[in-house]
Amino acid sequence: MNVDQFTSAHAPTETDETFQTENSYTLDVTVDGTVMVKAGSMIGYTGDITFTGKSSAEGGVTGFIKEAVTSEGTPVMAAEGTGHVYVADQGKKVQTLELAADESLSLNGDDVLAFESRVDYEIGTIDGVSGATAGGLTNVYLTGPGTVALSTHGDPLVLTPPVNTDPDATVAWSANLSPSVARNKTLEIGQTSGESIQMEFTGSEGFVVVQPYEETSQRQ
Repeated sequence: MNVDQFTSAHAPTETDETFQTENSYTLDVTVDGTVMVKAGSMIGYTGDITFTGKSSAEGGVTGFIKEAVTSEGTPVMAAEGTGHVYVADQGKKVQTLELAADESLSLNGDDVLAFESRVDYEIGTIDGVSGATAGGLTNVYLTGPGTVALSTHGDPLVLTPPVNTDPDATVAWSANLSPSVARNKTLEIGQTSGESIQMEFTGSEGFVVVQPYEETSQRQ
C-alpha cells in the first residue's frame, strides 16, 4: 500500500450523520452547536470548536461529576462550535444507539463516550456496589430522543434477565430494570471465588449489556 492508498483508505467518511463510526474504535462527531463527549477522549478535530469541562450534577446538558462517589473529577466536556470532533477511549470499541422519545438507558459512567445535547440525563449510584467493589460506582441515566455512543472492551454481549453479572464487566441496562447487589458465599473459610459481588437483574423484560473485560484496575 503506497502513501496515497493509505491516506485514502483511512480518511474520514463524509456523511450527514451526527455520529459516524470511522472504524471500530473511533467516533466522528459532527458538531453544529453543542455535543457532550467524554473528557480526555478527543484525539483530533477540525473547524472552530471549544471544549469546556462540566462539573455540575444538575442533569440536562450541564454536565456530571463523580466527585461525590469517587473524587475522580469531571468525566465529560461540552464540544461547542462547528466542525468535526474525533473521539476514542483507550482502544475500546465504539457502539452507537438511537434512543427514541422517552426511551431510557442506564450506562456505566466509565463507558459513556458521547451523546447529543438533546439527550437528557441524571446521575445515580448502585446501592451496595459503592464501597464494595471498584466498579459500577456511578451510572448515567440517559433519556431520548437522541444518539448515544458508548465504548466497550471487545464485542458486547446482550443478556435477558433474570441474570447475574459482574459489576466490573457490566456496561449498561434498560432503565426499566433495577439491579440489586448479591453476594456469593465463599466455598471455604478464608477463601473466595473472586466473584463475591454480583449485580442481580430480575424480571422478564429488558436487557443487560456486558463486555468480555473487567475494568477493576481502571476504577480504583
